This record gives sequence, C-alpha cells and structure tokens, in this order.
Amino acid sequence: MSEDRTAHRLRLDVVGAGPAYTDRLGAAGASYLLRDGGTAILLDLGQGAFPRLAGLLDPARLDAIFISHLHPDHFVDLVSLRHYLRWGPGHPSRVRVMGPAGLGDRLDALHAEPGFTAAALDVEALEPGVRSCGWLAVEAVRVTHTNDSFAFRVAPPAGPGLVYSGDCGRADDLAVLIRPGDVLLAEVSFGAGPVPADAGHLDGPAVGALAQRTKASRVLLTHLLMGHDEAATIAATRVAYDGPVQLVQPGDAFELPGP
Repeated sequence: MSEDRTAHRLRLDVVGAGPAYTDRLGAAGASYLLRDGGTAILLDLGQGAFPRLAGLLDPARLDAIFISHLHPDHFVDLVSLRHYLRWGPGHPSRVRVMGPAGLGDRLDALHAEPGFTAAALDVEALEPGVRSCGWLAVEAVRVTHTNDSFAFRVAPPAGPGLVYSGDCGRADDLAVLIRPGDVLLAEVSFGAGPVPADAGHLDGPAVGALAQRTKASRVLLTHLLMGHDEAATIAATRVAYDGPVQLVQPGDAFELPGP
C-alpha cells in the first residue's frame, strides 16, 4: 500500500544560522535541514555546520544539498562532508549537491587538487526551475546578491512549504516563490536597518513588508550580523507584518507551517 503523502509535515532543523563573522560562541554558518516522508534535503552548509548536521542524521543519507551561492559561509563545510563521505566509517559513499556553476572548482582549489570534489560529491550546476527530491519539490529562483545566487522554496506534495532567501539584496526577488501560508526563512543581515546601498542584503522592515504582502504564515529570521540588536530586528520586522516572527538559532526545530 502506498504511503499517504498528505499525512506528512515538513520539519525544519536549524543546523547553522550565522553570517560570515560572529562573536557568538557555538555559532555556525548558514545551514538548514528539511525532512518529510523519509526525504532529507539540506539548504547550504556554511562554516562549522557539519558537526551539528552529523548529530541530526548520517550525512550520507541526504537526498540532496542545495547551495544558494558561492560565499564560504554558505558552502565551505562541504569540505568536511567530502572527507566524511570518503573516509568515514562504513564509507565511501556519495551525496548529490546542486549549486551555482563553479562550485566544484572552488572546492578543488581549496586543496589544489583537481578531482577532490568529484571523489565523493555529485555536483550539478543549478538553474532556475522546479525539481523533485523524494517526497519534496524544490523550486529555485535567482536573486540579487552575487552574479549567481539563488533562493529556494521546498514544499511537500500538498500544503504550504518553506521559502529560504539565501542571501538576497532585493526582497521583491523572493515574492515569486512565496505562496499564501508558506513559512519565510529570511536573512536579515542588517537588523533593523537600513542596509548600505552596496551590501546586497536585507533588513527587518524589508522582510516584514514582503511577508505581509505575500501572506506568509510565519517569518523566521536568520543570518543577523554581529553588532545588530536582536530585539530591535524583530520589532522592525513586526512593523509591517502582523504574523509571528522569530530569530532562529542553531538547534531550533520546527514543524511547518506551524502556529
């Protein structure tokens, strides 16, 4: 008998939520684990995120990893994953990784070793569109940040999903992904704002206005830069948005869409 897909709820584990630099002990770079119906997808794998990921599941069981862009705080722990897959107990094994063109070359260059990445990671160049990963559908769109940056919507076959901004310099780029009832997991690097003109990031007011306009059911804030006040960031997001707002931390877990 086939399993009823509508019975599942999407689970989010915050593996890492940090930006490129932080003074918070125990922080880790951007990384978010989504699971539903036996499918496990990872969005980004930044610095220091691998240990927490490995504590949540065997990383070899990931169906796919999606990398939003080629800044190290979003992908550099693929090096740790590659070593684990190659040399860890019960291995070698492989994991599928989708990211901007050139991701494999970046990892090879870190070790000055052509073929370093391909020894354990099946890297595919990411393009906009929808692809199936087990129970889940993953939609990717390009956003304003680097020359090749992506945001993602991950959703089960029925019901709302989660939209992850990656790093994004224009909130309107995300609107095409968000369906009413979706949870918005958004970077809020510059806190209560304003964002410097050349920074390519978001702040609380921009995220709140986007969430209200697109009827997101909940806002989860992440990637807050060191030196920005957490309470002020949440308050600034709530000015335009009347739903629940929370700043996430590594170790947080949610059943989505949730209350």
